[in-house]
Amino acid sequence: QVQLIESGGGLVQAGGSLRVSCAASGRTFSSIAMGWFRQAPGKEREFVAAISRSGSNTYYADSVKGRFTISRDNAKNTLYLQMNSLKPEDTAVYYCAAQLSTFYTSITYPTDGAKYEYWGQGTQVTVSS
Repeated sequence: QVQLIESGGGLVQAGGSLRVSCAASGRTFSSIAMGWFRQAPGKEREFVAAISRSGSNTYYADSVKGRFTISRDNAKNTLYLQMNSLKPEDTAVYYCAAQLSTFYTSITYPTDGAKYEYWGQGTQVTVSS
């Protein structure tokens, strides 16, 4: 079992920055590939970013590339998503997710939510215009 707890969401003005975190427990953190997904009201859940177990490979949705940065600290069992140049369309509940069956330095299916076995409860990010 893997437990995931997100934190750091909030309200920010357009153009601002925010960092959300995800604390993991229940399994050696370096054995888990991690991802961030988001879901806006009335919309499907969508992939945001993912990072390999080693942290050496990252993957981004086109909509956030160049603005968001995913990172992890395996010593602290924590995943991060640094969000810069935020836009109102980034408003959503952000979820971290864990995928167990991956290689150490890459993820075969980083964008497929169905491949992630564990999910956090989500944290709300609201960007005002």
